[in-house]
Amino acid sequence: MILQALSEYYTRLSRDADSRRRLPAPGFEEKEIPFIVELRNDGTVTQLADTRRREGKHLRGQRFLVPLGEKKTSGVKANLLWDSAEYAIGLGRKRKVQALLAPADAFARRISDLPPSVRSDVGVQAVLKALERRDWSVLHRHDAWKDIEESNPVVGFRLAGDHELVCQRPAVAAAVAAAPPSEAVRGLCLVEGCSRPIARLHTAIKGVWGAQTSGANIVSFNERAFESYGKTKRQGENAPIGEPAAFAYTTALNHLLARDSRNRVQVGDASTVFWADRSSRFDGEFTLADFFGDGDDPDRNVRAVRSLLEALQSGRLSGNEGDARFFVLGLAPNSSRIAVRFWLHAPLRELAPRIVQHFRDLSIVRQFDGDPATPSLSRLLRSVAVQEKSENVPPRLGGEWVRAILEGRPYPQTLINAAVTRCRAEQAAKEARGNVGYLRAAILKAWLNRDHRRRNPRLPQDYAHFKEELDMTQSDIPYRLGRLFAVLERIQEASAQPNKLNATIRDRYYGAASTTPVAVFATLLRLKNAHLKQLDEAAQTYFERLVGEIFGTVQTPALASFPSHLTLPEQGRFALGYYHQRQSFFAKKADSADGVTTKEN
Repeated sequence: MILQALSEYYTRLSRDADSRRRLPAPGFEEKEIPFIVELRNDGTVTQLADTRRREGKHLRGQRFLVPLGEKKTSGVKANLLWDSAEYAIGLGRKRKVQALLAPADAFARRISDLPPSVRSDVGVQAVLKALERRDWSVLHRHDAWKDIEESNPVVGFRLAGDHELVCQRPAVAAAVAAAPPSEAVRGLCLVEGCSRPIARLHTAIKGVWGAQTSGANIVSFNERAFESYGKTKRQGENAPIGEPAAFAYTTALNHLLARDSRNRVQVGDASTVFWADRSSRFDGEFTLADFFGDGDDPDRNVRAVRSLLEALQSGRLSGNEGDARFFVLGLAPNSSRIAVRFWLHAPLRELAPRIVQHFRDLSIVRQFDGDPATPSLSRLLRSVAVQEKSENVPPRLGGEWVRAILEGRPYPQTLINAAVTRCRAEQAAKEARGNVGYLRAAILKAWLNRDHRRRNPRLPQDYAHFKEELDMTQSDIPYRLGRLFAVLERIQEASAQPNKLNATIRDRYYGAASTTPVAVFATLLRLKNAHLKQLDEAAQTYFERLVGEIFGTVQTPALASFPSHLTLPEQGRFALGYYHQRQSFFAKKADSADGVTTKEN
């Protein structure tokens, strides 16, 4: 199903009227070529063109349509009229395996083996003459020569004054397109369902985060232990994929995984790609990646969510637009191969309300004005990782979360575990408004509301047990304990003004208060009485009333006693109550709670 969907996607894009979106024909591929050697007709080198441009912290070469490259292992195999500097210009490299034919000689022989009609092309002749001369002194004087020696980049050739590479000239392109019929063994292709020459090796898949930079495979058999059903003589027969289908699915997947692709996003350790089976506004103007990833345009995520919500409300998704089937494929590195982390597909009319509900569940009062209203999945995952680094995101969490969102299921248990753990681990952080933070609070609210609906299946799918802002009617005990802890911390801060505290009760007691409340809250309430004495009468009255509201009345107590232990979900509700109460202080700066004065000592 995965390879079939990718093959169909290739077929659609290979016929696209827009040449910028059209995928290469069989026998060709897009390749990043950082350096181009420009030649005169007699083969003398005129200059070295550096196509690299800075993108963020990296220099990226221009992409060109070139003849399909060879799948290289430990042997010497040359590409046609483009290759690494070791092959194309004979750059000296230390090779682990001594080959019978040097890379530069193999490169020249590959060109010499072309039909006479192609070899007579003026561009091909210029390359052959340059390879005979082997005079690369012009290149040695270029400022980028040191980079070439260190990185062995891909190099192409071009006639001086031309815009196209030699490997793109009409004679070369026609020869590649008119390649002789394959001599591969024919068999039943599992993708097309008909007899085809079976591909022995499939083109490597590049762009999967953490995999080998040279590429890795989804389908490959290189050991007898992986072979079965007597298919032991030729590679590829265990999973017979025809050569056309193998080219189609690998070309489509490499296109989706390209660094400049708008259809990919990194979700934890899973490189995730999205595509549709037909033209759609959400696979054109927007893509599903806009809902989950961090792009160059931070407002695109907001516009995409708003557009999807409008499409739902207007009923547009009940027609043809809603019939578009979307595919989601998550890939993760696994040694020299690629593992499929998750695979989902559904029509847009089913996916759209689930995606919108995800952002509704996340919606919570923001900590700072700059906090994103619709945070990306990438940022959310980093917020629960050690040091907020992508490589520290718990394994499989990203894939499990994407699956839960797109299938409309409760979020994974590992998510609240990671969020609560980071809240406790960073209790000593000197952050102005607490260690829970906006992103973690949004995660906790979303997880808790989905879990509440799971335990109460008769509730509507958009029911929110925990609100966006402080809910003073919420009777949940852990939530009220979190509120109480925030109030006690605010009292301590107010009593210390204008002197600043080196540490608050959050820094010393948050972990214990959120796990074993009975052990610390009695102490914290005694400290509260001492801190209140430092405040004026109006502030004392305000805080006493607020503490009383949290505890409830004698007739209807809300906190009759302190629990001895809080479970993981209860710790999440504690953190959410703490965040809501804390934000209420900063959201109402005109209130006396934020303008309290201290008595002079």
